[in-house]
Amino acid sequence: MSDATTGAPEPRVVDAGRGVGWWGDTWALFTRSAALWVVLGLLLLVILIVLSVIPLLGALVASLLLPVFAGSWMLAARKVEAGGTLEVGDLFSAFRGDKLTPLLVLGALMLGATVLIGLVAGGFGLGATIGMIAGGANHSIGTVLAALGAGLLALLVVLALGTLVTMAVWFAPALVMFRGTPPVDALKASMAASLKNLVPFMLYGMIYIVASIVASIPFGLGWIVLLPVTLLSVYVSYKDAFGA
Repeated sequence: MSDATTGAPEPRVVDAGRGVGWWGDTWALFTRSAALWVVLGLLLLVILIVLSVIPLLGALVASLLLPVFAGSWMLAARKVEAGGTLEVGDLFSAFRGDKLTPLLVLGALMLGATVLIGLVAGGFGLGATIGMIAGGANHSIGTVLAALGAGLLALLVVLALGTLVTMAVWFAPALVMFRGTPPVDALKASMAASLKNLVPFMLYGMIYIVASIVASIPFGLGWIVLLPVTLLSVYVSYKDAFGA
């Protein structure tokens, strides 16, 4: 069902246990084409790394394109779920069609949110605090402790804002791809769905933290699997929260 005012779909409340179930369903989807999912994940990483070495412009382009790649991943997940054959070209499927522009707008909005978080961090003096602590030998203990307190406060604020941004963008690319939801409305609907399902998301997040630690132990090699699995979990959780 859609909101008559915004055109955004109404999210559903799911059982708390789905926060664990999402991982099981995601793994089942991943194992259907495990090798190719890994290849697509590596290809995406290579693209982002190449863009990152281009001063300023590369980071800007990467931020704009991330929702487009996410949209492609959503389409690929639905294709595999329906029994289709995964292909390398599926990573670029959202670059074709009428969803490209709204996905780019979504990327621009995400970039703006990231810049805002950076400005907030600067306003709290996070960078200066880190610098002062790093040069602690040149300052009194009281000054360093005060800086540490200010830095922790700034870090908590940044983490809180980052969490809110993550909640807003989690379902947004899928909503644009599958429902044709306008970018701003997609962000609002994603936030609403995340807030309605805080408990399952907390369970999901706890498992993710453990998985990320394990994935990072063998020189980070576990991320070769965890990255595509995490992206697939977005699709699985989207289906629970918004349906087909």
